[in-house]
Amino acid sequence: MQCKTSSRTRHTGGHPRLAAGQTAHGRPLAARPGAARAAPFAAQWPYRSFLELGALPGAVPCARLHARLVLLEWGLGALSDDTELLVSELVTNGVRASRAAGHDAVRVWLVSDMRQVVVFVWDGSPRPPARAAPGADAESGRGLLLVEALSERWGHFGYDSGGKVTWAACTRVPS
Repeated sequence: MQCKTSSRTRHTGGHPRLAAGQTAHGRPLAARPGAARAAPFAAQWPYRSFLELGALPGAVPCARLHARLVLLEWGLGALSDDTELLVSELVTNGVRASRAAGHDAVRVWLVSDMRQVVVFVWDGSPRPPARAAPGADAESGRGLLLVEALSERWGHFGYDSGGKVTWAACTRVPS
């Protein structure tokens, strides 16, 4: 993965349209109507990163590594552990939802104002995320409970070109 970055500019993940301030669909995520309604606090944040992955099991560790490296570059290593877990849970859910909807991709955006990070994950399903009620012996089903516990706030919104975006905000604890 090639990343064109600078500590003074946005991280674009090497994506030429993001380097020009656009997503693959022509407008920045935060400028899209649904994003502005759902996460207006992040609409003008200067630090951004984008990664599109296949809806495959390998997407989760790739997205986690991407998040870790981007946060280290941004000087937000203190948020790395929680953000990686949020990315892991949201991408895991996104992979499952995209595959069930017949789509072959998930998309991950990281956005920061240097005090907090918001993780946005697109998947191909329009169905909202649903909390499960896992039993004590269940090996899965706790993802959104973990997202709620780790994030300052979280939510989801429909995406103009289909599917949905689930997001979670992680805030730096004052030192």
